Amino acid sequence: MADLLERYPPDVALRAWLDRYARFTTTKSGMLDTLRAAAAAGRITPQTRERVTTAIRTFLDRAAQTGALRTDVTAEDVAAMLYGVFLATGGETSDQLGRLLGLIVDALAPRAATRQPAGSTTS
Repeated sequence: MADLLERYPPDVALRAWLDRYARFTTTKSGMLDTLRAAAAAGRITPQTRERVTTAIRTFLDRAAQTGALRTDVTAEDVAAMLYGVFLATGGETSDQLGRLLGLIVDALAPRAATRQPAGSTTS
């Protein structure tokens, strides 16, 4: 992780880490089945969640210093999206997996103004 942050801007480093983590989960026998079962039961193991959120938080913290990513998103938010991508793609390396990981990073891009859906109200 530190090597990625030394070589790349935080948003690019995060995407590279997501790719690495996706390769890890797709090649480690049984990991996706464990993740799927934990998600179905309504809980991801605390150790897994902590490792992943700590890694993601490192990228988000660095990005906050440079303005590379949104600051209103938590590591837990990003981890939830990541787990959803893994579950939706069946844990197989594919073009779709790559696109969805790209969408995660795109969703974290800083926004000029908060957009609200038509008809919604702000509190």
